[in-house]
Amino acid sequence: MVGILWAVVVVLVILWLLGFLVVHIGGVIHLLLLIALAVIVYNLVIGRRAV
Repeated sequence: MVGILWAVVVVLVILWLLGFLVVHIGGVIHLLLLIALAVIVYNLVIGRRAV
């Protein structure tokens, strides 16, 4: 019985960590999209000035 309880605790902790990481990965994806947009705009501005 104790083994089953430990298994449930381990599964719950793993699921909790997975949920925690998914929430933060979503924020990281948005940050990367903003950085990519800034790089594209920068390249457009520099490219037009160089020509």
